[in-house]
Amino acid sequence: MTITSPAQTAATGEALVQIKRVRKSFGAHQVLRDVSLDVPSGTVTVLLGPSGSGKSTLLRCINHLETIDGGRVIVDGELIGYRQAGHKIHEMTPKQIAQQRRSIGMVFQRFNLFPHLTALENITEAPIGISGKPKAASKARGLELLDRVGLADFSSHYPAQLSGGQQQRVAISRALAMDPKLMLFDEPTSALDPELVGDVLDVMRELANSGMTMIVVTHEIGFARGVADQVVFMDGGVVVEAGRPGDVFDNPQRQRTKNFLESVR
Repeated sequence: MTITSPAQTAATGEALVQIKRVRKSFGAHQVLRDVSLDVPSGTVTVLLGPSGSGKSTLLRCINHLETIDGGRVIVDGELIGYRQAGHKIHEMTPKQIAQQRRSIGMVFQRFNLFPHLTALENITEAPIGISGKPKAASKARGLELLDRVGLADFSSHYPAQLSGGQQQRVAISRALAMDPKLMLFDEPTSALDPELVGDVLDVMRELANSGMTMIVVTHEIGFARGVADQVVFMDGGVVVEAGRPGDVFDNPQRQRTKNFLESVR
């Protein structure tokens, strides 16, 4: 494996996330092929592409839920998942990786809430149990986050008592409770009934307007057009085209991008 150290390559401009020639294979199947991408701080990058294009795998590599076979991922100047010792690169310990993940929030397709905990308890579990924050302060922060996503009256509800959209908003609040510098969203509305999608997208729009750096895998073209600063179209494990939403959607340069957009409009 050839993981390049960031020691001699400073962060470019204000890029919070630097993905440099990342490769990833599952067996003989190469899912990511030398993918490079910069995500400036305070911006929203939307990843589009057909199923199997590598979008979700790339997202999981950013917080080391998947190891990479080559290249590097740097978040806020820090090499993710690896450390350098002399001229060699070694994978970090699980404890060190967990520490890095505290600053990277992730929201999945499925909500992954603890069924035996209330909405508020799901949000405060990590700040109290992992970060050691005081219970009173964590509870106050949790209630503030629930209010932010429109669920102030649902703090004592268990996941089974909430709709899918409400559960996803709790999941977003849970990620925000760790005060991340980066939020990753892996098709956060794909498991929702159509009438529930809007509330979740509204929360994500509010986050974007607040200046949160976000990388979002989604097929919601309207959301991407209205919120994204950068749209990246992937296919076959490579970045086919990237640019501003208006450029990619209204004047795509690659035929593969055009074909995909025609199929989802």
